[in-house]
Amino acid sequence: MNKVRLFSFFLFSILTLISIVSAQSDDDVVSVDSSIVVMNATITGLDGKPILGLEQNQFKILEDGKEQEITYFQAEETPFAAVILLDSSGSMEQRMTLARSAAITFLDGLRSKDVAAIYNFDSKVSLVQEFSNTRDIAESVFGLKASGMTVLNDAIFHAAGELAKRPEKRRAILVLSDGEDTKSGHTADKALKAALAANALIYTVDISAPDGSDKQKKILNQRVLRNFAEKTGGTFVPTPGGLGMREAFKHIVGELSLQYSIL
Repeated sequence: MNKVRLFSFFLFSILTLISIVSAQSDDDVVSVDSSIVVMNATITGLDGKPILGLEQNQFKILEDGKEQEITYFQAEETPFAAVILLDSSGSMEQRMTLARSAAITFLDGLRSKDVAAIYNFDSKVSLVQEFSNTRDIAESVFGLKASGMTVLNDAIFHAAGELAKRPEKRRAILVLSDGEDTKSGHTADKALKAALAANALIYTVDISAPDGSDKQKKILNQRVLRNFAEKTGGTFVPTPGGLGMREAFKHIVGELSLQYSIL
């Protein structure tokens, strides 16, 4: 059997009720009533590539240390829906070119049945490009200027709400940011719960300057980005560039494209 570098179970629910109410206060409701639990697993090898061909008898589900019966198993290649969140706040003034490049690189990996939408966020969250399978980025992205505060949590919350409406079973939020939130009406916990309710994995890419003067602040911001990724089954990508960024996005698209569903 293949050696496994990462064995990630993304524990979600078949939701009989999801209520995500968009507002700008922390009183927003994310309620979930679930009776059946589905586990979506992506298995990758030491090289970061998804492992195919695994069978049901190679999986075990444990709850409080007790093995549970698997009543349904399926391995499939599936289309996904993604929301790209592009940080355009004032702190990104020197990094907008890299952020745009990262978004273009991700779009370039889409297959014909995959779709992605783009939003930018500063003091508010704004739609840049509707969901589509195009690999071309909207011209308006090149006109974005870094300014204003940062509503990172609000952006993730909004993206989760949009993905909850999508028919695709695989959903993801790609955050291109330096990780600092300065104005959101939602807490990070509220944003995280919205993403989980929408069955959305969060992939975070640190776009902060590698030689920033405030190293402690950078560490704290990276911790925020890493937490969003780890708590949803996604991946945190350190400050990217060149081949490293392309390879990271190639792996992300590969993870999203293939899954084992277990019930």
